[in-house]
Amino acid sequence: MNEHEDMAGQFELYRGQLRAVAYRMLGSLSEADDAVQETWLRLRRADLTGISSLEGWLRTVAGRICLDMLRTRRSRREEPLDPQAALPLPVQDSDPEREAVLADSVGRAMLVVLDRLTPAERVAFVLHDLFAVPFDQIAPVVGRTPAAAKKLASRARQRVRGAPAVPAAELGRQRQVVDAFLAAARRGDLGALLAVLAPDVTRRADRAALPAGGDPVIRGAGAVARQTLVLGPRARYAEPALVDGTVGAVVAPHGRLVLVLTFTVRDGRISGYDVIADPGRLRQLDLAVLGEDG
Repeated sequence: MNEHEDMAGQFELYRGQLRAVAYRMLGSLSEADDAVQETWLRLRRADLTGISSLEGWLRTVAGRICLDMLRTRRSRREEPLDPQAALPLPVQDSDPEREAVLADSVGRAMLVVLDRLTPAERVAFVLHDLFAVPFDQIAPVVGRTPAAAKKLASRARQRVRGAPAVPAAELGRQRQVVDAFLAAARRGDLGALLAVLAPDVTRRADRAALPAGGDPVIRGAGAVARQTLVLGPRARYAEPALVDGTVGAVVAPHGRLVLVLTFTVRDGRISGYDVIADPGRLRQLDLAVLGEDG
């Protein structure tokens, strides 16, 4: 009993770190809890006599578990599983509001882009770029040499950063306009929306993004602003992102992509925007994370 309690105490020292790593790898709080719980179960069965660093061992085991989960998800194309009940080590139930806070802290656009990487790329990138784990420790997690693990992270980094299609100054101007639009939509501020929309603005939307009977095409600043307010609650889940090289936005509750907004900006105002919700169209978009200066 004393040995078991001591092991549980050591595990608790690293549990928060493991959960943070697993959440960024998996993008799901419930799946992250499952991965951490499986790590605990493997620790209980392990012979630790030859282990020099418990932290490194736990991170390696958790990383491999996450990698297997990502590969299973990719092959089966399934939604994340609900957390299992009655686990040997108590865990807190997944809280949607808490997961929303986690998604905000990581960045919704980051979670969406990470979800488009291969499992090995995602694991290598998360461990190295987000948690500063050296490649010689990442290599056994992904089953590659350190040099190959470095290439995985490099490819992932290029996809995460993307390639802007316009100069940095123009990207910055687009970002200001899109930020103003999203802020006005979140506040439900009709006046601020009218200020950022061109008088002849056109909004086009996939039918999957609209309520029954919704008009897929709306023209004119007044009509577009009012319709934006109707769909305004979604704006709390929106975050600017690089979409096909220009500034757009992803709407991703809990980091799960639902909509993408693309904008046409002219003379400091939005002259048109599209709401993309069709799964086929979403898959074709090149999404990346906007830098702080983008």
